[in-house]
Amino acid sequence: MTNEARWFAGIDWASQTHQVCLIDVGGKIIGERAFAHGGAGLTELCAWLLARTGAAPAAIAVAIEVPHGPIVEALLEHGFQVYAINPKQLDRFRDRFTVAGAKDDRRDALVLADSLRTDRHCLRRLAAEDAVVIELREWSRMTEDLQQERNRLANRMREQLWRYYPQALARSYHALRALSGVAPVTRRSGKRCIVARRQACQTRLRDAVYHWARVAIQHDELSRRRYAELRKRGHSHGRALRSVADRLLAVACAMLARQTPFDPEYAAKRAVA
Repeated sequence: MTNEARWFAGIDWASQTHQVCLIDVGGKIIGERAFAHGGAGLTELCAWLLARTGAAPAAIAVAIEVPHGPIVEALLEHGFQVYAINPKQLDRFRDRFTVAGAKDDRRDALVLADSLRTDRHCLRRLAAEDAVVIELREWSRMTEDLQQERNRLANRMREQLWRYYPQALARSYHALRALSGVAPVTRRSGKRCIVARRQACQTRLRDAVYHWARVAIQHDELSRRRYAELRKRGHSHGRALRSVADRLLAVACAMLARQTPFDPEYAAKRAVA
């Protein structure tokens, strides 16, 4: 791959419209224009770069924040040099033009182009990927989007059931855990696994379960011991209370299923038996 470039373009991409700035080797602005996202818009973008410079694609270097996607693929297919810039790098380069930090699409496109002109060695040049890798990434992205949509719709359905037909959920331990915010949310990305507090929940039920657990650690020995163990392990007050509430919900659902009253000695009797 040749590194010779006489023209530099910056693309401030967005989901609907992409702002482009084209400069020459001396930093003079040759043209600025916005292009719609889509097949026709990306084709027009590539044609505009070639028409404004009168150069071959290999002589035009393009900087963009994203390292993949339809824009990058279209540029690489046309033979342009494409470089990815990290958002944090862009923040530092933006300080050369303004210290206000305000978002401006046209200025960001210029910052991208000029940073590529002066500091190309700091940016990562991209290459066309294998078609199988591109397809696999798109399928993976679609799967993640569909999973998020499924979770959103499931939460919405539970919310509606709770409002209009709570009897359908009264004995569902897993539904109650999610609705009350007791069940944590697990996010996995590559080798990373983050477990966080569930924010999407029924606020009244969440508050009721919170105070239920708070009172339980004051009057129930098992709940008090469970809370103390969790605190010793480094859990925060809120997280420890949610774990206590999780146990209380399980007990309540078991009581409803068996049609039996609460027995504080149940665990001890079961251990003896």
